Amino acid sequence: MEKYLVWHIQGGLGKNVASTSLIGDLKKTYSDRKLVMVVSWPEIFLQHRSIDRLLHMGHTPHFYQDYIEGKDTIVFRHEAYNQTAHVNHSQHLIHNWCDLMGLKYKEQQPQIIINYAQQQLSQVWKRDKPTLVLHTNGGPMQGQKYPYNWCRDMPVDLSVAIVNKYKDSHHIFHVCRKESPVLDGVDRIDKPLENLQLFSILAGSDKRILIDSCLQHAAAAFKLKSTVLWVGTHPQVFGYKLHDNIVAKKPKIANQRIGSYMFDFNFENNIHECPYNSPQEMFDFNQVLSRV
Repeated sequence: MEKYLVWHIQGGLGKNVASTSLIGDLKKTYSDRKLVMVVSWPEIFLQHRSIDRLLHMGHTPHFYQDYIEGKDTIVFRHEAYNQTAHVNHSQHLIHNWCDLMGLKYKEQQPQIIINYAQQQLSQVWKRDKPTLVLHTNGGPMQGQKYPYNWCRDMPVDLSVAIVNKYKDSHHIFHVCRKESPVLDGVDRIDKPLENLQLFSILAGSDKRILIDSCLQHAAAAFKLKSTVLWVGTHPQVFGYKLHDNIVAKKPKIANQRIGSYMFDFNFENNIHECPYNSPQEMFDFNQVLSRV
């Protein structure tokens, strides 16, 4: 009888990148089974030799007949975000996955494997000055109503201060959304790129100032120490010790967070719930600039 292990990963690009940290451990622990990954972003898993079948979520015809019916199959379709340790911020996302799948947590790091042709792509993004990747805005959360998400996006005033300090010494790639404010003196990247093309910009960069989004996970995969800013999320849950993690100051006011449920903030970005009156209440600008 054929034996399979199916791991189903829902969620955004950053979550999928984080999941790459456990592919090797899964294959070793369940070595008698073929590993089937059902994922939202298959391109970041393509070079992992431990994966026997890689399937794009939503494009799985005959899946039940091929991998379930009459087979000896283990299915992992857990949502780590709903676990007590995640809600309480007491464990890292990867640690929660380990607990759910019977693996030993060893502070595993993401692993993005790029082939030779992809490695050459990073040379396309070289410039006549050192490069700095400034990631100010993550992909919109489900239900997000406004272009700026105070829970995790970088305050615009802080972005301007960073650009003003580094635009003469560095070529700045500004990774943002189409509706994000326009910054002078940057090479703006707000159009969809293939994810590995976006990661190639990161891989060839000299400095990185990031938020909690896909690029901070990818930087960990490439072992690139970066400055990462945190507002409504927490480095002990989503971050990596490799990075210089700067956490926003505790709000001076206690607002009525009526929209939050299993998280301390409502990530659908209800702007009336923002507990800060200015970006300077979030971050000490001089501290951020001195630690890049």
